[in-house]
Amino acid sequence: MHVARTVVLVACALLITSAGGVAERSASAVPPKPDDRTIVHVLNRIGFGAGPGDIERVRQLGLQAYIDQQLRPDRIADAAMSERLAGFATLSKSSRELADEYFLPAQMARQQGQTVRGDRQAILELMQAKVLRAAYSERQLQEVMVDFWFNHFNVFVGKGQVRLYLNEYERDVIRPHVLGTFADLLRATAESPAMLFYLDNWQSSAPDGARTLQQDRRRPGRRFNRPATLADLPAAPNRRRGLNENYARELMELHTLGVDGGYTQKDVQEVARAFTGWTIATPRQGGSFRFEPRMHDAGEKVVLGRRIAAGGGKEDGDQVLDLLSTHPSTARFIATKLARRFIADSPPRSAIDRAAKRFTDSGGDIRDVVRSIVTSPEFFAAAAMRAKVKSPFEFVVSSVRATGMMTGNGQALVQAIRNLGMPLYGCQPPTGYADTAEAWVNSGALLNRMNFAVSLTSMRQRASGLSPRAGQDPAADAVIRSSLAGDLSESTAATVGKATTESQALALVLGSPEFQRR
Repeated sequence: MHVARTVVLVACALLITSAGGVAERSASAVPPKPDDRTIVHVLNRIGFGAGPGDIERVRQLGLQAYIDQQLRPDRIADAAMSERLAGFATLSKSSRELADEYFLPAQMARQQGQTVRGDRQAILELMQAKVLRAAYSERQLQEVMVDFWFNHFNVFVGKGQVRLYLNEYERDVIRPHVLGTFADLLRATAESPAMLFYLDNWQSSAPDGARTLQQDRRRPGRRFNRPATLADLPAAPNRRRGLNENYARELMELHTLGVDGGYTQKDVQEVARAFTGWTIATPRQGGSFRFEPRMHDAGEKVVLGRRIAAGGGKEDGDQVLDLLSTHPSTARFIATKLARRFIADSPPRSAIDRAAKRFTDSGGDIRDVVRSIVTSPEFFAAAAMRAKVKSPFEFVVSSVRATGMMTGNGQALVQAIRNLGMPLYGCQPPTGYADTAEAWVNSGALLNRMNFAVSLTSMRQRASGLSPRAGQDPAADAVIRSSLAGDLSESTAATVGKATTESQALALVLGSPEFQRR
């Protein structure tokens, strides 16, 4: 026990000290004969790390071919992943089905004083599926991009009805568009009940005295989609309806233009007016997006200098989305975030400029923008190697991949990620979780990471289904070769050498400064 504590403390001291269209193939900086360290770099950046045999597999395929393959996840066979998730009954259900079968019965049971957990099943299965996909899917880049875009368009599971729509949000809104066009992704999130509820737009309506489409009903030739009854209009107890600016502000500041993107408070107000009437049909029963004319402000609007004529309906919001998705500030903001994810916390300006131009020239084609980044000279530069600190999610998943651990349900991993300070779908502010080192590097966090490594390698989680892959017993030397390309500092190697058991040695490798970085 004393030896284990000493090992943990020494390792943590080390960690604290060390933390700190398609593009032309001719422009690709992908080395034709990469060394192991370069291959591991790619596996760490466009996936969740290297596992046993991955370096050789990528070398045989070719590094350029592997990157091309990952950029087309629909062409990658992943039947084993589908089989692994087959037992999760809620993943394929609609929000209405989840409401009928889980959430509403649980609500009624609570009202009768009963203790129930039925409504948690959908959330728990979604969390487990996220971890399992990241750990075991062959479509690694797709899972990286699902994580990236969900975080970019963050919604919080703890806010009211969001939990009911979370499964549908990731499955039908985020996942199909992660390598598509930004405009399609932006529109899908804008119309998502999860986003409408999270940022309160479902209740945003024309302010008092504003002209509404209801007032225009007698215009010849105009047609309106009316709710079945007045009771179907969204409402909240003791809350006065009116204009809500939450979504408008975050749409420009966090989703598109960026905080320095050139908009004003007046633009926020005008955008909020454009999205009045974008609401949810029967939100407590899992209803879908609906435009409600009687809530819409039909007056003229001016957004970023562009006039939106009076008398419009849902198309007012559509025009705003078109404007924002093609704006130069959006191109630069998205390029910067993607370069930060794939290259470094402070990515080179040259990489951002190139990615922003690719965004504009391709009409916001995300696949092309990502390709321009992950085949760039900046991506393969020495300064980019291990320039990123893993988030808790990335650390836990990469540990599983590195050791070849197998699990059927992922619940132990979900809990481990929560214990490390990053509960899945649990980021309350719309900013999402940070993607820079300072958010995750401190003595307490690093000690918790080492404790997880000790727990994982000593098999204390067998009761939760974690075990070595059949026929394998993960060893420290093997993980150093397969996941770190044999690259350890002298101080780390000396620390690992002090371990008295193979389990301690492996834990020290997973807790090392080198493994904390990607």
